[in-house]
Parts: sequence; C-alpha cells; structure tokens
Amino acid sequence: MQRISDTGRLNASEERLRNLLLRGLAGDNLAYHAFLQELSAHLRAFLRKRLVGLPDEVEDLVQESLLAIHNQRHTYDAGQPLTAWIHAIAKYKLIDLLRRRAKRDLLTDPLDDEFAFASASDTEAADARRDLGKLLAQLPDRQRLPIVHTKLEGLSVAEAARLTGMSESAVKVGVHRGLKALAAMIRGDA
Repeated sequence: MQRISDTGRLNASEERLRNLLLRGLAGDNLAYHAFLQELSAHLRAFLRKRLVGLPDEVEDLVQESLLAIHNQRHTYDAGQPLTAWIHAIAKYKLIDLLRRRAKRDLLTDPLDDEFAFASASDTEAADARRDLGKLLAQLPDRQRLPIVHTKLEGLSVAEAARLTGMSESAVKVGVHRGLKALAAMIRGDA
C-alpha cells in the first residue's frame, strides 16, 4: 500500500509542477515563481542523492540547473513528463560538474616520469585529426555529415537529422555506409 501512495504523491507533485510551469509560460509570473521554488526543493533532493560525497556542490548545481531550465523553458513539450525533462537537464549539469572536477584533479595529480615512455607525443593527436579530416573530405556529404555529427560531435541521430535536413534513417544509413567507405580507404581498397 505504501508504494501506491508514493506513486500517487509523485504523480500529484509532477502534475502540480507541470501546471505551474505551463501557467508561467503563459505569462503568470506568480505561478512561475512558485514553480521555481518547488522545483528548487525537488532538484535539491534529486542532486543530494547523487552527490553524497560532494555535499558542498549540491547548492551550486541546483542553481546551475535552475538557470538552465529557465533558459530552456521554451523547449519543454507539454505532452511529455516534466520530471523527465527536468532530470535530463540536471543530469547534464551533474555530468558537467564531474568533468570539471576530473579535469581539475588531473591537473593537480603529480606526473610520474616512470610512465613517460608510454605517453603519446603531442603531435600524434593533431596528425590523427588531420588524417581523419582528409579521409572524411573524400566522402559525400550524405555520409560525411552524419559521421561528423554523431561520431565526432556526439549528437544523437535525431539531432543530426535536424541539422542536416536528412531523415533519421538516412543519417543511420549515411553513418553505416560512410564508416564502411572509410574502412575501405584505410585498407587501401578505395
């Protein structure tokens, strides 16, 4: 029985937040303010569970998430669950935080010379980018652009489709055929 009441409470909370946001988007400033207030508490609890070892970061991440939600409020699709949209934004902010912390930790780690023999030269990455660029330039746009957007830039198939004006299936086919063509070029078949 407890599970049913928790689900009902969550659904009521979701619906209340959704209604406040929609009223706010329609111009009701008081409703939007109430939305942000209630959302702050929701985000705080959501992020506190995920940042157990970093409690000092929770409030900053709540504020960053609120700002991102505010700036992206026009992208909310009223036909979709609000908490899924909110959690996606908060997770991106959490990932950004973890990346920043990892970079900072890497910069402060002592460098051990005993592993220097295994490190790659600075020019290897630049050489690889240049070589990949030359190979990609040989592909037609319908193959090159999907590869660049999905494999190199990390966009989803849907995002790549919007950017290129192609259908999602055409993007998938372009990636598949393009990678096959690149492999053939590398082997010397083409």
